[in-house]
Amino acid sequence: MSQTMTAIEIEGGKGAADALRPAEVERPTPGPGEILIRVHAAGVNRPDLLQRLGFYPPPPGAPTTLGLEVAGEVEVAAGRWKVGDKVCALLGGGGYAQYAVVDARQALPIPEGFDFVQAAALPETVFTVFANVFEHGALKPGETILIHGGTSGIGTTAIAMAKAAGATVIATGRGADKKAKALELGADLAVDAKTEDFAEIAKAAGGVDVVLDMVGAAYFDKNLDALKTGGRIVYIAALAGGTLEVPVMKVMQKRAVITGSTLRPRPADEKARLAGEVERTVWPWIAAGKLTPIVDATFPLADAAKAHAHLEAGEHVGKVVLVA
Repeated sequence: MSQTMTAIEIEGGKGAADALRPAEVERPTPGPGEILIRVHAAGVNRPDLLQRLGFYPPPPGAPTTLGLEVAGEVEVAAGRWKVGDKVCALLGGGGYAQYAVVDARQALPIPEGFDFVQAAALPETVFTVFANVFEHGALKPGETILIHGGTSGIGTTAIAMAKAAGATVIATGRGADKKAKALELGADLAVDAKTEDFAEIAKAAGGVDVVLDMVGAAYFDKNLDALKTGGRIVYIAALAGGTLEVPVMKVMQKRAVITGSTLRPRPADEKARLAGEVERTVWPWIAAGKLTPIVDATFPLADAAKAHAHLEAGEHVGKVVLVA
């Protein structure tokens, strides 16, 4: 096995999409309890864009190379895996490369019938949605969830997972086309966030128990208005404002819970626990045909710059994936 590989580096350490360049680097060596994956596909996610811009540094010990999810074949085995197994995995970094190392407990078997591209579109979004919607948001069958950005990678996955769990889904999207697409993807009700008031529409439908929000401060007041008594607002990003002005009395009256989380900095044991829960709960949904990742576009690994530009344009529906 060669001691070097192709990986994507950020020229100058940070910059615009065109700062991404393929480079020949040292192939990683797995440590105890880790597997080496020959990467066939890697998901592209918004945290990658933030890291490229210098706003989301990798946690201590994680590779500086971008890439939080991959699918491929095991080259060096550990744990329950053997050489040649086809896996997808959640990474702390290093996915934009021909090889990646990860704690064996953070890898999952590629679902039957899925190719590497589909499998690479699973880990980051599925882990994020499960942790935030079902654990922090405590979504239950029969409840209603409001999902912002319903046609994003997270949004399309959240719609499918919420429906698989027996919830009612209201999704927002910016523009009539994205509203229509959210309905096509399974949302029970969709809102054009450019022209319609999602809070009024949600209240007219009876209100919501959970809000999954990546917008932040700009939507907070309307999220709170849309919420039922005892509802939960879960933050996974703050694309339009990171500081909330909280009307405390209204929060008290609604018995509202405001929560959120990040995934990448979690310790290995916590990610391993989460992987086990995802395999136990979500993988059967996949087997039953209730969840299939929506892949908007694929790009060769060497064209990572084009993949980032495509994601930044905001016209995608579902995931963007690099093919190594």
